[in-house]
Amino acid sequence: MDVKSAFLNGFINEEVYVEQPPGFQSFNFLNHVFKLKKTLYGLKQAPRACEFEMSMMGELNFFLGLQIKQLKEGTFINQAKYIRDLLKRFNMEETKTMKTPMSSSIKLNMDKKGKSVNSTMYRGMIGSLLYLTASRPDIMYSVSLCARFQSCPKESHLKTMDIGLWYPKGDNFELIGYSDADFAGCKVERKNTSDTCHFLGHSLVSWHSKKQNSVALSTTKAEYIAADLCCAQILWMKQTLSDFNLIFEYVPIKCDNTSAINISKNPMQHSRTKHIEIRHHFLRDHAQKGDITLEFVSTKDQLADIFTKPLSEEQFVDIRRQLGVIYL
Repeated sequence: MDVKSAFLNGFINEEVYVEQPPGFQSFNFLNHVFKLKKTLYGLKQAPRACEFEMSMMGELNFFLGLQIKQLKEGTFINQAKYIRDLLKRFNMEETKTMKTPMSSSIKLNMDKKGKSVNSTMYRGMIGSLLYLTASRPDIMYSVSLCARFQSCPKESHLKTMDIGLWYPKGDNFELIGYSDADFAGCKVERKNTSDTCHFLGHSLVSWHSKKQNSVALSTTKAEYIAADLCCAQILWMKQTLSDFNLIFEYVPIKCDNTSAINISKNPMQHSRTKHIEIRHHFLRDHAQKGDITLEFVSTKDQLADIFTKPLSEEQFVDIRRQLGVIYL
């Protein structure tokens, strides 16, 4: 809870004196000081001096656009009202329901000859959809891809965005990461997209889809950089969970590229891998320390694939189900 001016409203029992602040001097008593009745910012007593009564307003069911259902099976989060408001705001209430956020045949580029659309509206839509990804990981790739064209959006970019809604649940309690990357998926700069997702038990708790900063010369480097990003997030999660006495000796990162896995285990450099920047060997360092381990997973079972590219309806629905995205 954040209470404005909380440190200015607490009464103190000790005698604390302060100089007369500039602009508030009493010219009749210039050699006097003020005695504090209430706390000020910077006083060590301030955090404990502010007290006020609170009322129990019942079980939380709505917070910052998130609708919350607390059931015995688990806590479920959705943004159905936010979706309806969003559709109304952008005059999309009559839009037909789509089975996937983006067709697997779509290849977006700058489309310089295409018809321009209102960039302010387009950016507003992107920002709104990015907030929606808090409960909809399955639209993460589509929104991130469309966000790359905010400087000069065209009709072809605007037509790619469609919406729906649900959220996850689970019971097993392991920490697992999945990392994946496309190869030269960006048709403008030929850069790759790093994609990761992380499970605590069966619950999806973190996901990421971001264009890499450099052009990779091979799928191996692209996958290795994505696994490096996944490792950094895993280490942060391990540290946070340790504060709750949840200790994980090593965390598996599922990767579908055997060459990237081998680089993480073998410190030797080869002609095809010596160009990989030292900073990306952060992954290999923590693999050797035993903090994480890279494990092979087939492309069919790679759950991060949904953040990498548009999928067919069958693949999309299957991975979405495994991510824990369900109808309420």
